[in-house]
Amino acid sequence: MPLSEQEQRLLDEMERHLMSNDTDVVTAPSRALSYRNIVLGSILVLAGLGALVVGVSIGFNTGFLGIAIGVLGFLLMVGGVIFAVTPMRGSVATAGTGSTGGTKARTTRAAGSSFMDRMNERWDRRHEGQ
Repeated sequence: MPLSEQEQRLLDEMERHLMSNDTDVVTAPSRALSYRNIVLGSILVLAGLGALVVGVSIGFNTGFLGIAIGVLGFLLMVGGVIFAVTPMRGSVATAGTGSTGGTKARTTRAAGSSFMDRMNERWDRRHEGQ
């Protein structure tokens, strides 16, 4: 269902306002997460969970040894989560850059372009003729 003229004007106004006030948010680079780090971090979390369960289960009989294994398992879990969410060094995933008006030169889409970059390009192509 197409937008009415008033809705289209309101949408255009909101878009201009967003681009003029939040350009630092729109163009801020973000760090890319590594799938390797996520997988290894998940394995560490599972190993820590196992150690925590073992430590609690034997903690009733052995006392200090069970507590030590439980604490070690907890630290392993925390370390796994931190490792999984730590971005890769040296790689930056750039967000789409906003255009405040005029036409921008089209370049061929790189194989590494993000989903949002492709959606922005489709939006621009769709609304060029209006």
